[in-house]
Amino acid sequence: MMDDAAFSDPARERRLFASRLFIGSLATLFLSIVLIARYFDLQISRYEDFATQSNKNRVLVRPLPPSRGLIYDRNGALIADNRPSYNLTIVPERSENTEQLLAELAKLITISERDLQRFQKNLKRRRPFEQTTLRVNLSEEERATLAVNGHRLAGAETSARLIRYYPYGELFAHAAGYMGRINERESQTIEAVKYSGTDSIGKIGLEKFYETQLLGSVGSEQVETNAQGRVMRVLDKTAAESGANLTLFLDHKLQRAGFDAFNGERGALVAIEIETGGILAMVSTPSYDPNLFVTGISQKNYDNLLYSKDRPLFDRAIRGQYPPGSTIKPLFGLTALNSKTVSSSFTIKDNGYFYFKGIERPWRDHNFAQGGHGDGVDLAKAIIESCDVYFYELGVRTGIDMLSEHAAEFGLGHKTGIDMPGERPGIMPSRAWKKGARGQSWFNGDTINVSIGQGYMLATPLQLAVMSARIASRGDVRTPRLVKAINGVETNATDIVGKIQIDDKHWDYVHQAMQDVVHSVRGTARSINTGLSYKIAGKTGTAQVISINAEEQYDSSKLDKRQWDHALFVAFAPVKNPKIAIGLILENGEHGGSSAAPIARAVFDAYMQSQESTTVVNR
Repeated sequence: MMDDAAFSDPARERRLFASRLFIGSLATLFLSIVLIARYFDLQISRYEDFATQSNKNRVLVRPLPPSRGLIYDRNGALIADNRPSYNLTIVPERSENTEQLLAELAKLITISERDLQRFQKNLKRRRPFEQTTLRVNLSEEERATLAVNGHRLAGAETSARLIRYYPYGELFAHAAGYMGRINERESQTIEAVKYSGTDSIGKIGLEKFYETQLLGSVGSEQVETNAQGRVMRVLDKTAAESGANLTLFLDHKLQRAGFDAFNGERGALVAIEIETGGILAMVSTPSYDPNLFVTGISQKNYDNLLYSKDRPLFDRAIRGQYPPGSTIKPLFGLTALNSKTVSSSFTIKDNGYFYFKGIERPWRDHNFAQGGHGDGVDLAKAIIESCDVYFYELGVRTGIDMLSEHAAEFGLGHKTGIDMPGERPGIMPSRAWKKGARGQSWFNGDTINVSIGQGYMLATPLQLAVMSARIASRGDVRTPRLVKAINGVETNATDIVGKIQIDDKHWDYVHQAMQDVVHSVRGTARSINTGLSYKIAGKTGTAQVISINAEEQYDSSKLDKRQWDHALFVAFAPVKNPKIAIGLILENGEHGGSSAAPIARAVFDAYMQSQESTTVVNR
């Protein structure tokens, strides 16, 4: 038998062991290096990332909504205020089952189907961990109920927020406008970051036009939460920046005087401070309570407003377009005098009808049944007594080109540029306008209709007030403005942006004629001159709602009230040193002198009283 020792090789075995030891050491060293590198990466290189992700589990960044800017009238009265409201919000990421949470909340407090629908819509456009409002304006009892049951309502939170409040309700609804919930269309156009702290936005009026200034800048706070999402402490905070406060030219006393004078009838009034262009009053009646819209109006209330025959949501002051009727006669009189197509001594004989060569149908005067205004009718008498036949003749002599050009200077036929959204331009027709809008040529009959503010011609109450102010100021062109100052810094609303060049003697002549409209025994607005301690210059107007044949006489007793003529009035006061100008319409009011003019008188009286009070205080 061979000896086993003959096959043993110690040296070889040592070499094999050494090589295995070396390879094992290299492997161990390599794995150690990989482990150290990974440890370095996790604990040092990526520490900030993991720390941030870890904090997200316990730290929540919440937006801090800014306080919306306030709106004051010229005397410091609050027109738009902010009031605290307790809201119920939900963060779905903090709740194990959102549907179950909603069901539990519905057992504790009233949650309408509308609340749920709005909540579901808002959920789709929110960011992770962002609070979504479910209910607003929680009562004290509801807040207490939620607090007692808070331990089983993970994800739900009650928080206080400021919401808009309009102390004067319907009085300034159209001018100030209102705020409402951000809808889906608006959410696609606004900057999400700017509105991360609020779910409301200005919808109409000044609230919409000055949205950027009123909004302010959103802040933020980092809060530490527990596993249930309850806030334990505030870690960091960046304060929100409040929106700018607006001070208006509007005067709540004049606004109230005008609003009450309409006595619930449909119409609109605009009063302008002549030396600044500031809007002292802007009334549209009937109106509505804007507070209904702030937290979401009910469908029933909205339908009542939307489908009302009186159209309370419609802003008649800047969007209502009406035939101006005879209120434009002073303007056309100035145009004719300045262009020398008529003179102050030019007279006509008015027998109640006007005939134009080649046209069989006559144009009649409102006084045709009494045989017209007789012999010797000059421009002054035509304005004082509102003689249509004179202005038919004046219109033909002057021509539509001159009438249209000068009317534009006085603010007719285009937007005034007021700081309000939704203004309508009205229509001051011309040859080019008719060709473009109707595809037809201009005829002399069109000019005759326009010469008394009828036909294609349309104007807003705001435009009539602007026209009146420019007549009163002898041609100073100012852009009408509602906002007087932003955060106490006055705007440039007082700037004169143009001057209408007309001889002083023509201004004097027309001013005197307009004064006699109110203060002479034959004036169409003489009914308002009783007890006046100051002089008013004005012009009445009547605009047809339905057409009547030339031989028929208007009889309101045979018509539905909504078919009655509209009553209009433009005026300024006091005559020698004009301070305030007014343009107004009373829908279906029939007669400017008896129904529209008294409304203006109420506003003039309120203004003069306020001036007297200011004078006494300054003494």
